[in-house]
Amino acid sequence: MTRAALFDVDGTLVDTNYLHVTAWWEAFRQAGHRVSMPAVHKAIGLGSGDLVEHLLGRDRDQEQDARIEAAHSALYATYFDRLPPLEGAADLLRALSAQGWTVVLVTSASGPELKALRRALDADDVIAHTASSDDVDEGKPAPEPILHAMELVGATSDETVYVGDSVWDMRAATRASVAAVGLLSGGIPRADLETAGAVEVYRSPADLLAHLDSGIIAGIGAGR
Repeated sequence: MTRAALFDVDGTLVDTNYLHVTAWWEAFRQAGHRVSMPAVHKAIGLGSGDLVEHLLGRDRDQEQDARIEAAHSALYATYFDRLPPLEGAADLLRALSAQGWTVVLVTSASGPELKALRRALDADDVIAHTASSDDVDEGKPAPEPILHAMELVGATSDETVYVGDSVWDMRAATRASVAAVGLLSGGIPRADLETAGAVEVYRSPADLLAHLDSGIIAGIGAGR
């Protein structure tokens, strides 16, 4: 039995969601768009292209997309040397690895951004694989990123759990027939995560770590 513990990164393991909100808000402002911060926050977790379309609509001037995405990347990159890991994040990954789980990061981040996130998390010793946005044609909430991660380790849906902080994470896991565990550390309300498919919701990585022996992860670990 190959048990796969799949994790989103932004807002789930590293406390970056509000940094992204600020960077996207400014990127849209520079392009002449007024997009509210709450709207941006709810869109965090989508890949860059999907996020722009979600917030500006399909009838937008698509020639601006590349400039908006580049502005966001440049603004967010100013934080790369001080991205804060969430309390208990690395300990959670190490505890799962010690229990025999294969840990995989599933994220829309790639390149220097992903390197900065992994450096902040400081848990490369237990991260077996990373499924990034470069590996699939469609990002979350499509199931492709999660299905790709499962293929990397040879796990079935019954042997897999996915942990994330956004409704896009929960929808992607549900569409991949994988148990979805939500964290409140990204700022999304519990009710929204549960409506999107979360079977359990915890406050933070540290809270999930404290309940490893009593939740859905324990059930999968026992082969149920």
